[in-house]
Amino acid sequence: MKKMWFLGFGFFSISLGWSLYNAFVPFFLNDFLTSTALIGFLMTIDNYFALFLQPYIGNRSDQTNTRFGRRMPYLLIGIPFAALFYALIPFHTSLTTLVIFMICMNISMAIFRSPTIALMPDITPEHNRTKANGVINFMGGLGGILAFSIGSMLFGIEESIPFLAVSAIFVLALLVLFKNIKENRDAIPITISTSPKINYKAELNKPTIFLLTAIFFWFVAIQGMEALFTLYGVNELSLSKSSSAFSLAFFSLSFVLTAIPSGILGAKFGKKKMILIGVIGLFFVFFLLNWVDSLLTLRTLLLIGGAFWACININSYPFIVSLGSEHSFGTRTGLYYLVSSLAAIISPPSLGFLIDLFGYGVLFNATAVSMLFALACMWKVKTPKNRDLIEGNA
Repeated sequence: MKKMWFLGFGFFSISLGWSLYNAFVPFFLNDFLTSTALIGFLMTIDNYFALFLQPYIGNRSDQTNTRFGRRMPYLLIGIPFAALFYALIPFHTSLTTLVIFMICMNISMAIFRSPTIALMPDITPEHNRTKANGVINFMGGLGGILAFSIGSMLFGIEESIPFLAVSAIFVLALLVLFKNIKENRDAIPITISTSPKINYKAELNKPTIFLLTAIFFWFVAIQGMEALFTLYGVNELSLSKSSSAFSLAFFSLSFVLTAIPSGILGAKFGKKKMILIGVIGLFFVFFLLNWVDSLLTLRTLLLIGGAFWACININSYPFIVSLGSEHSFGTRTGLYYLVSSLAAIISPPSLGFLIDLFGYGVLFNATAVSMLFALACMWKVKTPKNRDLIEGNA
């Protein structure tokens, strides 16, 4: 498990980078653009690479064989370039240079994200992968908290400081991973086995389709909220840029603190029940955020919302996997990330368009409605006859 903490540091740097990127890059774009929909669109660039480039890179890394291993070469190439272009973002001189830096940074991140994720099962025995995933999620959540808390304070001092700090952390993470994880030494030997051909028609059964649709709608709400919240805080609540970003730290903090308990409760009471509790709770949080009249109320609701989001997010991936056979885990993982990436592409520009029409006050009305759609889909997810697959024993 010691190596998982080293690998978790890699996930920490990725989460830190993306959280800070989502919080502050909209302000840079807002200096040149008046359309929130266009800002939302530009903030979804990474998800287009998630749809196309990342699956390709992940597949290529499976077939790579070098003295550094299968995954590490992609980290050695992608991380330094990501650090470079990440550091350049606050030093843009025009909208053109800003977008160029954003695109180059996103391409660089796409080169090493999938190989980094694949390192976990590569070096972890099957019986330890759940624990390893918990460590990784904890470290990733910690990165988000630091981005919204310390990152917001640094941004208030000088806008370039947090970007330069994250770039340095990228390089440090690479050094830690390269020094402590040796693929040719640590990777579990690959055994080739023959698996039955996946029956896609059988895999896309009604419970799976309804669950994927629910996943799409709650990611529409979450991705839109996270991408546009800092602008909402400044324009609707008259918060400072740093105070608006810092408020999101309460959402991330609550998620991190409740992630492991949510998984334990899901195992005991059932994943579907915990997801339903989360969806209903998050609907009311988003609805009540429309009536916020103080910073304390805002941050309290975000703190509560993070706990409900943990109920959903921690249990949804195991749930989608448990609805199929053991031979379809990879297929279902792909479906999960495909749907979440589509939501991330569609949500910010769509919600931005609504804001252009009706003002920032529409943001949490729209996210609440999206959670209602997710709730309707979740009610349609029927538990298979073999309940052990879903109710805690998957």
